[in-house]
Amino acid sequence: MAEPQLVEMKPQVYVDPRPPEYFQRFHERARTREPDLVYETVRAATSLYAWTLVRLRPISAELVPASGPVILAPNHFSFMDHFFLGAALRRKVQFMAKSQMFAKPMQWVYTHGGVFPVQRGRRDDDAMITARTILDRGGCMAMYCEGGRSRDGTLAERAKPGIGRLALETGATIVPVAIHGSARVRNWKRLEFPKVTVQYGEPFRYERVDAAERSQQQAVADEIFGAIRSLYEGLDSLGRSGMLARVRKERRQERRAGKLHVPAT
Repeated sequence: MAEPQLVEMKPQVYVDPRPPEYFQRFHERARTREPDLVYETVRAATSLYAWTLVRLRPISAELVPASGPVILAPNHFSFMDHFFLGAALRRKVQFMAKSQMFAKPMQWVYTHGGVFPVQRGRRDDDAMITARTILDRGGCMAMYCEGGRSRDGTLAERAKPGIGRLALETGATIVPVAIHGSARVRNWKRLEFPKVTVQYGEPFRYERVDAAERSQQQAVADEIFGAIRSLYEGLDSLGRSGMLARVRKERRQERRAGKLHVPAT
């Protein structure tokens, strides 16, 4: 059976003409305050959609550490990926999102929900400072390796170096995440609702490097993206049920060997 065609996305607007000073208030809030009741309200509403219409199924969400600094690193196909990523987690996840999203009236929802802006197409040190601040206080945040949504429903050729820089500067735990099926979420206009699967991978981390060279940042970013690609390709080849069967088999083998994974805290 042929794959359903994707509904076209709006043209990509990569550069935000607004000056960095415009976004300072959003960064300040993300640095000084955690997500509030708005986060919980939005999560409840979007989770209802996720669990019912797109039949969201998380795999291995228990691998996400319950505390301490964590960078969730998913692939990115849909605006809804933010909500799919956090639906199965008890932790509040703060997101780095493109600055174009910060416009009235939704910018109020984003800031109260813990989202902070990044200006693409330039070296945005403010976004990195905000991300480091969140991680330094033991928070959990999400950053997309590809630097933006895929336009054709396939993974990018390689990662952007930003996530490598953040991983090295903070030493935070990295959890690779594969979100499968979300590229077709926008097909709701045709009354097509896909199954979405979110698989969380084994956590790992890098030793802190205060002044990593760009080549080091890129190498780490590529390693992280390689872990995401491996998870995604597994889902693509085995399907949801096949991947669940494989994960359950691996857990049984770990129990027999007395090596069942306990997430670090």
